[in-house]
Amino acid sequence: MAHNENSDTLNDTLALAIISASQAPLVLLDDDFKVLATSTSFSQVYGPRGPESIGKSIFKLGDGEWDLPRLRSLMTAVGSGDADVDAYELDFAHPINGLRRLALNLHRLDFSAGAKTRLMLTVVDLTDVRAEEVLRDNLIREKDILLQEVQHRVANSLQIIASVLLQNARKVQTEESRTHLKDAHQRVMSVAAVQRQLSATRLGDVMLKPYFVQLCRSLGASMIEDPTQTRIEVTGDGSSTSAAISVSLGLIVTELVINALKHAFPGNRPGVISVEYHSGFEGWTLSVCDDGVGMPSGAAKAKAGLGTAIVEALANQLSATITVTDLKPGTGVALVHADAPGTVVSLASKAHPAV
Repeated sequence: MAHNENSDTLNDTLALAIISASQAPLVLLDDDFKVLATSTSFSQVYGPRGPESIGKSIFKLGDGEWDLPRLRSLMTAVGSGDADVDAYELDFAHPINGLRRLALNLHRLDFSAGAKTRLMLTVVDLTDVRAEEVLRDNLIREKDILLQEVQHRVANSLQIIASVLLQNARKVQTEESRTHLKDAHQRVMSVAAVQRQLSATRLGDVMLKPYFVQLCRSLGASMIEDPTQTRIEVTGDGSSTSAAISVSLGLIVTELVINALKHAFPGNRPGVISVEYHSGFEGWTLSVCDDGVGMPSGAAKAKAGLGTAIVEALANQLSATITVTDLKPGTGVALVHADAPGTVVSLASKAHPAV
């Protein structure tokens, strides 16, 4: 019996040494939840001073603010050895500082067989942390709303510009000027379609297949006179990417689809334009193919257009390699991004119609 009492005394001495050296709010309790010791920081914040609290039940400290049904249940479970409590959060009515959000850590100290039960309570005040989290979430939410509003305004402004270009195209006298203005109208409308799709997408990664489907649907609606003759098909996997990269990919798809619609099916020739995107561990591939008239034969060289320059510039930004293939019938343009990307092949160096 004497040996057990000496052991308990030694155990308590060790626990008291830990508490006295701690900068955190700590309380040592016996099996009746009476206070055996408190750290200085606990006494300063939650009072009363250490000597005044010794021997009192924790539920009777102060004005009884620690007498919470949930805390009683937790201490009973921990004291019986049925549970440990880590970072359990509860609202605490501090007599001076008001309502605080506390995280409690409560553990039973098992020194040795037959030793008296001791409980160690650690208190962490999370009030300021939680308030900062709420403030940050509100700021992010406001930023999201503002960004979406900007995207809507940009898309609307682009559509107004496109309408003005189309009106001017109807007024000019020369066919060359009319063609240039119509080309500009189509490109502005394509950028507006990109903006419209992004504004409808939650911030973060963009799912590419539905993004391309919507994009091609917009292009088809503005450029295909007879959908029974010409259609655009989109295939792909479940890949997603950042909004910034999706904008570049969307503009590339737009330029290549516009090019195919303008050159692949002269004289109301029927045909299909296929847009496909796949990604994997080794990189990604984007291709736009058609089954139209194909590239010019012989030594004919096509003049590089504005669309060609746009696609090449975007491909360079994405570190992607461009290949142009005569599919016989039709033309295929593929962009490949690999872990070790090669040199971008110039579209102007291929016998390919000007975009």
